[in-house]
Amino acid sequence: FDFRPGTKAKKELGVRSPLAEAKITKKEIRFFSKRFKLPSWDKPQMACLASRIQYGERISARRLARIEKAERFLRKRLGVDGNIRVRDYGQLARIEVDKKNIPLLLKKDGFVRALQQLGFRYVTLDLEGYRSGSMNVKWGHGLRNVMT
Repeated sequence: FDFRPGTKAKKELGVRSPLAEAKITKKEIRFFSKRFKLPSWDKPQMACLASRIQYGERISARRLARIEKAERFLRKRLGVDGNIRVRDYGQLARIEVDKKNIPLLLKKDGFVRALQQLGFRYVTLDLEGYRSGSMNVKWGHGLRNVMT
């Protein structure tokens, strides 16, 4: 029931997914990647950066770069591990991290200022923590977004 605009775009543009078409599972991909000593064999799955931008908003290289820099800062400079998403709502950044990392972020100084230097005016920390598909939930209603 999750809204996946990338899947629709992929079909419309005729983009192929050879591993999926060959019915190779994620588990098998990791197995063979490890066997062939690929450095990414255990890298966590990551959604496209465009999935961090609110639906209906223009996606630009500048916005994607800002999101990437913000997430890299949280991961590398602050030592946040696990899932990290900086959701872009224009002037507002909504940070989602695994719940175990919320206290870590609350103790850190400077991350708000760092994200503001990237162009976000307001920086928030989502106290519900990281949730896949959280951009699909309408605020306060628990209903899925529907694009028309």
